[in-house]
Amino acid sequence: MQEFVLDRTARAIADRPHDLVGNTPVMWVGAPLSGPDRGFWAKLEGFNPGGMKDRAALHMVGRAEQRGELMPGARIIESSSGTFGLGLALSGLVYNHPVTVVTDPGLEPIVDRMLTAFGARVDRVERPHPVGGWQQARREHVAAALAADPTAWCPDQYSNPDAPDGYASLAEELIEQIGRVDVLVCAVGTGGHSAGVASHLRGHHPDLRLIAVDTVASTIFGQPAGPRLMRGLGSSIRPANVDYGAFDEVHWVAPAEAVWACRTLAATHYVTGGWSVGAVALVAGWAARTAAPDTRIAAVFPDGPHRYFDTVYNDTYCGEHGLLAGPPPREPEVIAHPGERVVQSWTRCPVVVDPAAAGPVVS
Repeated sequence: MQEFVLDRTARAIADRPHDLVGNTPVMWVGAPLSGPDRGFWAKLEGFNPGGMKDRAALHMVGRAEQRGELMPGARIIESSSGTFGLGLALSGLVYNHPVTVVTDPGLEPIVDRMLTAFGARVDRVERPHPVGGWQQARREHVAAALAADPTAWCPDQYSNPDAPDGYASLAEELIEQIGRVDVLVCAVGTGGHSAGVASHLRGHHPDLRLIAVDTVASTIFGQPAGPRLMRGLGSSIRPANVDYGAFDEVHWVAPAEAVWACRTLAATHYVTGGWSVGAVALVAGWAARTAAPDTRIAAVFPDGPHRYFDTVYNDTYCGEHGLLAGPPPREPEVIAHPGERVVQSWTRCPVVVDPAAAGPVVS
């Protein structure tokens, strides 16, 4: 029987809440996500108190205070599907600001209750915008709240240039932990972490390849927007922080495929997470199987599994939504251009274009 020895290395001591952010571990993920003797390094951002966006939230609030855009004690108001809201709740505690998180009915109950426990106010929009969906409805609610409180400040995670800079620490940790990074796989929602981490890594390794992971029915990379089960990646609007020129290819992943990857990770590696983690793991595993053997691949896992207990890890929910279809194909479908056709399942495109510059999306 193999003997496992715990790593007894002393960990840092935190005496302030924000000291808990960063220095997250990486873990090697191999078969069955990848092939035999192949794999990728997963950066486990779920080890942050609220997830990956703790980094960006703290950085954005701190920079806004330094510039005088956020006055002492002023309210912070922002749209969030959950993770950034948790980061803002932490930032409000650290910097002494009340926080309002504007969300929608899709917010998981555990996140709703924890936001309240952390001292944030939760406002919920009741119906989606006819064109921009829930995200646009939330943004309009934020605009109205800001108009009603002239002292309030909105970080605007979709377009704030401080957001990518907030992930410089993540990139530095990857360099320290695994050295060279040849391929980086990132889920794309607001665009902040993919832009920030890739830019910083390319300062060390200019030939880095960046793979975008999106969900079907997301408009970010030129597909038409539609109803989406997956939260945390994808969008019904086009965030300004998406750095289209930085990406080498894009993959769209369907919910059932992400669920399979999440549950497979849990059963084989004891590390897993939500929709974004499953989608990223599926694509990173493919990258590990198809790249040259010495290619060093890193994938960012934005959060952990706990908020998804009633969706990804709930058999009843998954059964009702047809998400227990079994393993996805080993290879994605391929289209030559994002406007070629509407994708419904895991699909790869080696051409990345800015839809705003490329004309109307496919319909």
